[in-house]
Amino acid sequence: MDIGISLPTMAAGVTGSLLKDWCRIVDEGPYSSISAGERITFVNPEMLVTLSAAAALTERVEVFGNLWVALLHQPAVLAKQIATLDVLSGGRLTVGLGVGGRPHDYEAANAPFRARHERLDAYVAELRALWSGMPPFEGADPVGPATVRPGGPMLLAGAMGPKAMARAATWADGVTGFALGDVGREARQMASLATSAWDAAGRGRPRLVSGTFVVLGVDHAQVTLEHFARTYLSFLGEDLAGAIASGCQVSTAANLVAAFDAAADAGCDEFIVVPGTWDLQCLEAISDVVTTYRAF
Repeated sequence: MDIGISLPTMAAGVTGSLLKDWCRIVDEGPYSSISAGERITFVNPEMLVTLSAAAALTERVEVFGNLWVALLHQPAVLAKQIATLDVLSGGRLTVGLGVGGRPHDYEAANAPFRARHERLDAYVAELRALWSGMPPFEGADPVGPATVRPGGPMLLAGAMGPKAMARAATWADGVTGFALGDVGREARQMASLATSAWDAAGRGRPRLVSGTFVVLGVDHAQVTLEHFARTYLSFLGEDLAGAIASGCQVSTAANLVAAFDAAADAGCDEFIVVPGTWDLQCLEAISDVVTTYRAF
């Protein structure tokens, strides 16, 4: 199982200098990918700009957009942005696409929140057509540049329930999920839903990616982890965010190894560590665990 890591873009106070250090260390380290996620009404730096910097600052690791809330963007504009990032990264780009669950992001982007799953199907078809060279309208030039892989980069769906998974099986190369509690249980559920949906669609095995919040190597790691999770999930309301945050437990090396084992046993192809702090001591501690784990 590959192990990737997210840049700490969702942790308040991250700086450009720190992100440069993270990119360098990650690229030199034991990781398969470097990633970032998208939110609008939050403290994080914008995902596309951040991933573009990561593509320029790294040479080896996959650059993973995990994930774009596609419907916040006009298809032709996003198609061009993703194609450009694909070229800048030398074809190292993997794209996660989903509908998100935060109404405030949609409102801030002046995008409708309704019928998101149905609209995503048509949206992805348009992206694929644009990447294949079809002009966005009659008489227009195609939207360039050409992607490194004909037809566009690998697409992973941020699907969760059976209906969303069945839709994803018609257009995605796999699934990117996330565990907020029991990694093994949640990864197994994702894997079961995905493989069943892909089988029903008459397709091969999907790529399976999961991940979880992690804080290691800093004082009061569990407190920091819960505070990060509670802040990130605050859009759910104080009580629910607090309840979910209290279930986040990957604040020790042993628990991180257990999460890796659980994800691997569930059949995941890659597991994404999402750090809850930008502290470089956290990155060092995680890297030590990943290096040791991969040695066995």
